[in-house]
Amino acid sequence: MGYVMTKEGFEEAVKTLLKSCRIYAPVRKKGAGRFTDVDVILYDQVHSAGEIELSAKSDYASKEFLTPLSETLLFFTEDAVKEADLDPTPVLVFGRSCDLHALRRMDQIYLGNGKAEDPFYRRRRDLVKYVLIGCAHSYENCFCVDMGTNRCEDGYVFSVDEKDGCIWTDVKDAAFLPVFEAFGTPREVVPQYVTENEVHVEIPDEIPKSVIHDDLWEEYTARCIACGRCNFVCPTCTCYTMQDVFYSDNGRVGERRRVGASCMVDGYTDVAGGGSYRRKNGERMRFKVLHKISDFKKRFGYQMCVGCGRCDDICPEYISFSNIINKVAAASRKEDLS
Repeated sequence: MGYVMTKEGFEEAVKTLLKSCRIYAPVRKKGAGRFTDVDVILYDQVHSAGEIELSAKSDYASKEFLTPLSETLLFFTEDAVKEADLDPTPVLVFGRSCDLHALRRMDQIYLGNGKAEDPFYRRRRDLVKYVLIGCAHSYENCFCVDMGTNRCEDGYVFSVDEKDGCIWTDVKDAAFLPVFEAFGTPREVVPQYVTENEVHVEIPDEIPKSVIHDDLWEEYTARCIACGRCNFVCPTCTCYTMQDVFYSDNGRVGERRRVGASCMVDGYTDVAGGGSYRRKNGERMRFKVLHKISDFKKRFGYQMCVGCGRCDDICPEYISFSNIINKVAAASRKEDLS
């Protein structure tokens, strides 16, 4: 069932939703970008419809609630361990089609990648339902069409499209029908989605082992500065490390935190005895790229990358992930010809 609302009607609908849930959505932060005159769009808890950025792609991914950059998991004393409290209020997260496809990848890693589910991710995941933000056009650096993530037909409770000065919504979950019936007019609504990107990628079905030792990776030893920004904005990167914070000198009272990590930064591959794997930035880039377009698929049957282009958007050295994919494809063809 679809509905069309004025922006004022959508504001009232959001006010109604906020009585029973929290909403996390893209928010434009004025002057909070790389420079004082540059905005940044990131995920934050909102308290009105006017705060939600619907027209521009967010710089950061929608995973901010599910996997916070830093999360206290538990507190410990000499005699007891207590799991950190979590607000049980349901959560609505607004995301684009690539974000909803990325959720499948996140669930795969945290819930379907071993003998047991991650309980801390599970308790957050059970609180979340997704709202689809339609895409009227492709954004810079996106290659979602080639990755098959440009369209999402399920997995959301309702959609939101800003069109002709109104808000168009496709309601999938009957529990939300009363809200939109009260403020909207029934219409047939199909969420907008991208059918063509300016950027295209070719992913080889098989990547020869020779690509691992190809000279193409040396470029990134020189160019990449190992800042890790590409990982932190990626909607499918899931790596983390653990930190214990001690409140007492004897180290027996404190808290344990899960903190986001990056395979691109120094220290990620450090091991006992002073060893470190993938010291060169090009080696780190190779690990990340082949995991996104090959290794994950070998294990689970589908690509990890969703083609959102956020890594390209944020890289201070203007390194293009889509270009790297195509270089891997070219190197693979070269091997096939030889």
